Amino acid sequence: MLEFKEITLADKQWIDGLLKLSDYRGCEYNFTNNYVWRDAYKIRAARLQDFYITRHGDEFVFPAGKGDIDLLLKELESYCDSEGIPLKFASMDKSAKELLESRYPDKFVFGFDEGHFDYVYESESLRTLSGKKLHSKRNYINRFKALDWSFEEITADNIDECKQMSLIWCERNDCAQSDEKSEEMCAVKIGLDNFFELGLMGGILRVEGKIQAFSYGEPLNSDTFVTHVEKAFTDYDGAYPMINMLMANKFCKDFKYINREEDMGEENLRRAKRSYRPCFMVEKFTASMRKES
Repeated sequence: MLEFKEITLADKQWIDGLLKLSDYRGCEYNFTNNYVWRDAYKIRAARLQDFYITRHGDEFVFPAGKGDIDLLLKELESYCDSEGIPLKFASMDKSAKELLESRYPDKFVFGFDEGHFDYVYESESLRTLSGKKLHSKRNYINRFKALDWSFEEITADNIDECKQMSLIWCERNDCAQSDEKSEEMCAVKIGLDNFFELGLMGGILRVEGKIQAFSYGEPLNSDTFVTHVEKAFTDYDGAYPMINMLMANKFCKDFKYINREEDMGEENLRRAKRSYRPCFMVEKFTASMRKES
């Protein structure tokens, strides 16, 4: 019987190894995301052969890794029966959906959720912001460059400033009045508290020596960098485009794509992510096992 346990930092090595076997581009296939959101989304993990399986509440992210897929489904069915829940996969990419459709015809009912699609951009596009469609971003950055600004990597010497800024950002944006924002900033705090153990990399943007923005991320798969967090004050126009461009130039030159994760159905966030002209979306599908009649 499968045994799902809370994810700890000690699990990072084996989980990273199995994630690499699939090389998925969805942001769910990332140790940091699974770790920092484990309480908010009730994420628990199990291993079967070389499959990495995560349970999010009563749903499962389609497993990463490799092994006997028939055995995998049999074990998951048995586990769900013991828990009294239906077998449902969430956040599946198109290749996983096609695998289930071809291998187990008529066994699953499929759906999708646009709010969970990931926005993926050409790395070069975010580094240069070239082209007519990104003209407004360049204008913001050019105005910002007239300020007394600087950029530096996040290190042990300055990470506490990120933590302090995160608290102030939360106060300014009324996080206490929103469960979603509170959960997000809790995940940000966990990321910052375990920044170096998680292998994260990021940067700080300052104006006149004072922190105005920070961002961090990491390699997601063989050709994609994922940006987990990007926070800026709005005291100066252009802080968000500036930190975005600086991060892309500092950390993403060796990657073809940058995944800036999902918009969670929030209209303002959706509009902001679309404004950078993603080259494609990582589509996310659900698959629910049909009940036998």
